[in-house]
Amino acid sequence: MKRNATAVWNGAIKTGSGKISTQSKTLDNTQYSFKTRFEEGVGTNPEELVAAAHSGCFTMQLSAFLSEEGHTIEEIQTKCEINLVEGTIIGSHLTVEAKIDGISNDEFQKLVTKAEENCPISKLFNTKITSSATLS
Repeated sequence: MKRNATAVWNGAIKTGSGKISTQSKTLDNTQYSFKTRFEEGVGTNPEELVAAAHSGCFTMQLSAFLSEEGHTIEEIQTKCEINLVEGTIIGSHLTVEAKIDGISNDEFQKLVTKAEENCPISKLFNTKITSSATLS
C-alpha cells in the first residue's frame, strides 16, 4: 500500500504560503504558512499533521490489540502532542482516554505500551515517544 500527499509552496519562508492536498482529498488545497506553524493563524502545519497521523495510527493499533484479546471497545480517544524545539521534533506524547468493558488497568497499560511501540507511525519516528492513559 502506498499513500501520498502533496505540498506546494509559493514565496519566501516568512511571507509565503503553501497548500497541502492528500490523495483522499480529505485535505484539498489546505492552507499552511509560517504563521500557522510558528505563530497563530488559520490553517495547518506539518507538526499538527504528524500529530494527527500519530494519534490516528496509535488508536487503530490499540483497537486491534484490544480486539485480539476479546475486549469490547466503547471508545478510545487519543490526543497527540508533538514537541518541536529548534527545528527538531524531540518528542511525541500520546494522551489516551478509553472506555473498555472488562479490562484491568494493568492489562490496558500493557496494551497501550504495545500499541505505542508497534503502530507504523511510532516505528517511523526517530524520537522519544511517551504516553499516558486513563481507563474510565
